[in-house]
Amino acid sequence: MIKPHGSDTLMPLYIEDEALRKELEKEAEGLPYIIVNSAAASNAVMLGAGYFTPLKGFMTANDAVSVANNMRTSEGLFWPTPVLNLVQDVSVIDDAKRIALRDPNVEGNPVLAIQDIESIEELTDEQINNITEKVYRTTDPEHIGAATFMSLGKTVLSGPIQVLNYSYFSEEFKGTFKTAGEIRDEIAERGWNTVVGFQTRNPMHRAHEELCKMAKEAVNADGVLIHMLLGKLKKGDIPAPVRDAAIRKMVEVYFPPNSVMVTGYGFDMLYAGPREGVLHAVFRQNCGCTHFIIGRDHAGVGDYYGAFDAQTIFDDEVPADALEIEIFRADHTAYSKKLNKVVMMRDAPDHEKEDFVLLSGTKVRAMLAAGEDLPKEFARPEVAKILMEYYQSIN
Repeated sequence: MIKPHGSDTLMPLYIEDEALRKELEKEAEGLPYIIVNSAAASNAVMLGAGYFTPLKGFMTANDAVSVANNMRTSEGLFWPTPVLNLVQDVSVIDDAKRIALRDPNVEGNPVLAIQDIESIEELTDEQINNITEKVYRTTDPEHIGAATFMSLGKTVLSGPIQVLNYSYFSEEFKGTFKTAGEIRDEIAERGWNTVVGFQTRNPMHRAHEELCKMAKEAVNADGVLIHMLLGKLKKGDIPAPVRDAAIRKMVEVYFPPNSVMVTGYGFDMLYAGPREGVLHAVFRQNCGCTHFIIGRDHAGVGDYYGAFDAQTIFDDEVPADALEIEIFRADHTAYSKKLNKVVMMRDAPDHEKEDFVLLSGTKVRAMLAAGEDLPKEFARPEVAKILMEYYQSIN
């Protein structure tokens, strides 16, 4: 199986040993604490679950700046986005060297992790603007990812962490939330060697389904990992439980047995376009995928990125030896009325726009809310039914 990033073995920071974990939980109750922001909480979950292998905790200010500028830590590890514990106020922990990180997303703010504090540093406004510009390619406050990052605080708490639980993900998404190690184990149990990863924060329409099948065939893969983001999204995005139900129904009806794994991971969406595309590739290498699909406007929002910037970054900025995972580059995929099948637009040069079945997100939402059936060329009826029930429930 493909090696994890930067390591011969996966390096999850979750404390598996139950006796030790109970001991740490008891210790944490007496430690100074910070209720971290949701971004830091999801970073802790990803560190715990092994997706951030080989990181051992939260980055220093110097590492964050280096990663933003060069996609490498100060020690030279390739990494595309800063992994930070940013806080507004550190007075509550005084000069403590070991603190509890409490969860902002679970009632009662239980302890999520314990952090050893190696340094407490202040980012300057110039550094924050530079990091934001390099990672998100904009400092526009209308960009949800950039605005969120710039609102988290200027104080950087760096140091290793011990993760004690997986926040709300393991309970709310039982059967779907998986650690990188659990996915690797399941890939091995299924006897898969070549695995294509597919990232989604949305339900999958007919074009997404066919894209997974095209990629699987093109690289002669044993299976596809459909890996959905389960964390915080922007307003208007479809909730994870609805997406999960829709995707599972599609796989159940339209994919052969033992050809797809449907799983999810506990991370808040960054909407960082190309940089997030590279981060997504790191995640998938760590969970055992050999190939990863990157298509049109991957991890984008609004008009901040070019349609294929998340592909070209692998040519222009990612060193050839940085990752072992291979990128499957997909074009916009849609149903061709001429050919009566889903195709990548680049493979149909004789087509005009009107030769494809294309619906905007706004149009799709309006049709579903009104109880109108989506064209079968665009969405499988079983999937559309689940989405229609959701949209009608919120109107």
